[in-house]
Amino acid sequence: MRRVKKVKIFSFGAGLRFLIAANSALMTPPLKVQGRELSGADLVSIEQLLAAHPQWSRWRLSRHLATVWNWRNAAGQLKDMAARSLLLKLHERGLVRLPLRRQVPVNRMRWAPPLQTQWPELAVEGPLVTVQPLTVREVSADPKGRRLLAEGLRQFHYLGHGGTVGENLQYVVSDPQERPLALLLFGSAAWKCQRRDDFVGWDARQRERHLGLLTNNTRFVILPWVKVPHLASWILGQVTRRLSQDWQAKYGHPIVLVETFVERQRFAGTAYRAAGWQRVGSTTGRTRQDRDHLTEVPVKDIYVYGLQSRFREVLGA
Repeated sequence: MRRVKKVKIFSFGAGLRFLIAANSALMTPPLKVQGRELSGADLVSIEQLLAAHPQWSRWRLSRHLATVWNWRNAAGQLKDMAARSLLLKLHERGLVRLPLRRQVPVNRMRWAPPLQTQWPELAVEGPLVTVQPLTVREVSADPKGRRLLAEGLRQFHYLGHGGTVGENLQYVVSDPQERPLALLLFGSAAWKCQRRDDFVGWDARQRERHLGLLTNNTRFVILPWVKVPHLASWILGQVTRRLSQDWQAKYGHPIVLVETFVERQRFAGTAYRAAGWQRVGSTTGRTRQDRDHLTEVPVKDIYVYGLQSRFREVLGA
């Protein structure tokens, strides 16, 4: 007579840990989330962390996880936001169960704090030489400068401003009287852009590996009371000369290529061309979420600027 082996009934958490551990050797390739490869043992340790500290907030959990993993960027800064995003994605896939949110996140695209900046009323006009010397400041580490840039973009840029996520640099250009003249924001590059990708010459794997070496000039505005010919191209020249060094100082790695998207119906891209940027094509007028090709968005010209002469070699490695 064949003996029947007793099977122990596991709780949800213990059963999940058992299944993950039993199948960790079969996870080929490992699960990749938020740019990080996770083994079965990694998932078990996360689930154990959640079980051991049910009272912890999501913020505390993500910060602890990043510390345990020593997950840092090239500048040594703890990547707790990346850890938080990783945990949320695992939660959405049903692989872990996060505690309830303690605060409802604010939709920054719909809400903004009251305006505080008193903008100058006097016009700034005349040849470029008459308003110099100008000051170009990177203000992402300066609360007052960040607030000024955010408020200025919200009021005076046609796309507005809903906040920044990920790696970014923020610049304010001022005259000798410290009056702001222009605002620039650089953030994450587009994940996919056919014309840009053809220009670079990289494949999907190379793009995934090196996309962090690109940045997108997502916002650039000359404030409306400023009427100075050639100011925009001069600013672009000044900023691109220091952009990679500033990125290195903040994030521990350089930038080798800059991109921007110029809405064709609104702008001719004159300042970018005058500053040496190259037009490499245009968008299709569709969004990546528009799988049924029903939504039309404005066509944008794509401009790029290489910060190194051998940027293709770097990005194609």
